[in-house]
Amino acid sequence: MPDTHVERPISEAALEVQALVKRSRAAQAQIENYTQQQVDDMLRAVVYAVARADRAEKIAKFAVEETQLGNYDGKHLKIFRKTRAALMDIIDDKSVGVLEEDKARNIVKIAKPIGVIGALVPSTNPEATPVIKTIFALKGRNSIILAPHPRSKLTNKMVCDFMRDALVAVGAPADLIITIDTPSMDKTSELMKQCDRILATGGSPMVKAAYSSGTPALGVGVGNAVVTVDETADLKDAATKIRISKTFDNAASCSADNAVVLVDKIYDEMLNNLQAEGGYVLNPEEKKKLQNLMFGEGHLNANMVAQSAAKIAEMAGFNLPAGKVFLIVPETGWGPDSPFSGEKLSVVMALYRAKDIDDAVRITNNIQSYQGQGHSCGIYSNSDANINKLANGTKTSRIMVNQPQAPSNSGNLWNGMRQTFSLGCGSWGGNSVNHNISWRDLINETWISRPLAKTKEIPSDEALFGSVIGKIK
Repeated sequence: MPDTHVERPISEAALEVQALVKRSRAAQAQIENYTQQQVDDMLRAVVYAVARADRAEKIAKFAVEETQLGNYDGKHLKIFRKTRAALMDIIDDKSVGVLEEDKARNIVKIAKPIGVIGALVPSTNPEATPVIKTIFALKGRNSIILAPHPRSKLTNKMVCDFMRDALVAVGAPADLIITIDTPSMDKTSELMKQCDRILATGGSPMVKAAYSSGTPALGVGVGNAVVTVDETADLKDAATKIRISKTFDNAASCSADNAVVLVDKIYDEMLNNLQAEGGYVLNPEEKKKLQNLMFGEGHLNANMVAQSAAKIAEMAGFNLPAGKVFLIVPETGWGPDSPFSGEKLSVVMALYRAKDIDDAVRITNNIQSYQGQGHSCGIYSNSDANINKLANGTKTSRIMVNQPQAPSNSGNLWNGMRQTFSLGCGSWGGNSVNHNISWRDLINETWISRPLAKTKEIPSDEALFGSVIGKIK
């Protein structure tokens, strides 16, 4: 029989990405044997190149102009301070040579680079995400190729060009950082197939594509943080921090308080405090108008993402009093029939009333069974018992206590969480890890195992199996 096999031509996207990966591998090979000092000098250089005052101002302004998402203050804070904090968080970590020595098991762990990291960059955070993912990659002596969202491709290029120049200034190859200047779905898909590990941050479809690409991937789940305020909380402090979290960068972060649960005893007082902080409670007619605007097509209206409260109200067709900066939507349900219970990526907050902490845990689980399971919860409380009830009773990877959720769960100066923008959500969110993703996730490790000084002995059955021996027939 004749051979009917026909080879399909390689696509233009595949060829373009192939060329980028080739350049990236060549650059990575040049730093394979860098010392710790050389590695850390690269990190310092790329962060300083974007975080210094003049550059941070320029990048923040440009990002808002290009994307029309978020606001200048939020983006400036991320590029000016968050990048510095992320550098500070890892700069003293040892990432070259021996990482750990477990003397009890006589095991030594040695760090090795992975190679080429493929990183997705969302349009909601194009100013700092490229920087933080880059220093994670470089810390492990990897190279990185960044695939931006088309809406933020110019911001991404500006940031990456600054960082590339900085690498050259300290004697490193510029191609350790490469960006896809004209991004497309095809090119991003090819990058995910051709790189050595994917660091995925972005919309759910892209994260799912990363996991199904055939390349090992580190992804994140849906946000939809739920925050509880109990009767022991400092209510004014809680209201201020909820406002800070809800309005930071116009809620571009998936960690912004999507739902707030107030227990009965403090419901009215806390609601008054939220209103004093700039919250506006929608009446039923306004809620209906907003729901039609935000979810009328059966999914979140992208035009609502990371916009000001005034713009959202104007588009929905109701008047927003002066001084109001976030919208409060009273809610009782969850799931597709109650779309405000889901992730909103906007300065819109669903409000729930709970009888007590046990009811708050129930409501939280119901909300996150719809969206956001595994990502984040928060609580304002001075009761360890209540804090522990929420932590033990919810399927979440991180609980922020008495902290503004959005700037806290990814690490901040006031807590010990790893600084990142990539939050693992565990099996609850369809992820492989629960922790805040950092450079340690972007290395290979070689374990050296030597014989123990004394060989271990299996104990007697009585010691090993204990009381179960008499129960097994």
